[in-house]
Amino acid sequence: MPTTSRKTAAKKSIAKSSVAKKSVARRSAGKKAATKKSESKRAPNALGRLRQICLALPEAHEVEAWGEPTFRVRNKLFAMHSSAGTHHGRGRPGVWIASTHVSQDMILRARPDRYFSPPYVGPSGWIGAWLDKNPLWGEITELLRDAYRLKAPKKLADSIED
Repeated sequence: MPTTSRKTAAKKSIAKSSVAKKSVARRSAGKKAATKKSESKRAPNALGRLRQICLALPEAHEVEAWGEPTFRVRNKLFAMHSSAGTHHGRGRPGVWIASTHVSQDMILRARPDRYFSPPYVGPSGWIGAWLDKNPLWGEITELLRDAYRLKAPKKLADSIED
């Protein structure tokens, strides 16, 4: 009998430690989830912010093309999101913004760490802006408004304030 009671005591001890480990695992998983929620409150979704800026412009609309959201005015493309998971994003999320060659040259020289010449449309003067690592939303908003003005009909372009 003494060996049976030892075995039973050993099983109970193992069961208690297993329950304790599961409880600790649940608590740490809860902390990780809470941390992710608080991080998402601090850093808004870049695509959501991009949508908010673009779709606030008169008659701007979103169309999915090439597997990415694009922003247009009267079906003329003025901005395109590039996600990190596609070959468009080079491993980082960004936005491609219509521009002129002069503006592109000045911006790329001034801030090569934040802006780039995007593939396909870069030779036409478009500007790419990285959306990770704390983007400068004020500058990006101005670039998007300028792009809208380039592509929108004159009456619509004149309707937005500087």
